Amino acid sequence: MYSSIVIAAALFNEGATTRAALKKAKSLLDTGGKVTLVHVIDEVPGYVAASIPKEHMTARRREVEEQLEKIASEASGMTVQCVVREGQPSASILGSAQENDADLIMIASHKPGFSDYFIGSTAARIVRHAQCSVLVTR
Repeated sequence: MYSSIVIAAALFNEGATTRAALKKAKSLLDTGGKVTLVHVIDEVPGYVAASIPKEHMTARRREVEEQLEKIASEASGMTVQCVVREGQPSASILGSAQENDADLIMIASHKPGFSDYFIGSTAARIVRHAQCSVLVTR
């Protein structure tokens, strides 16, 4: 069905959402296909970043990479690559999809709150701007 799937990896709830997405991806992936887990660390405004020690940011990134690698190692029978990006989440996920020539993006979504109707959620932005199919799960 799909030869390249990008999963927007959420690490809250101990990665349960990402593990569920990987399980679903396995059933959708072509033989020989690949999955890319993408986690985006939000940009920290410059005035805040100046007061955060660089070691703290480096340690946080390393922690995220380790969590992703652990989740990826649990996925048997698939080629899983891990990517950690910094920036605006929807743009970073869409960029990873384009770089990996993805034919499916998988992203979890929450029930929209009041603010989502004005600024839109990450999932909504992905759906509007993706150049490939998008599977939104709850």
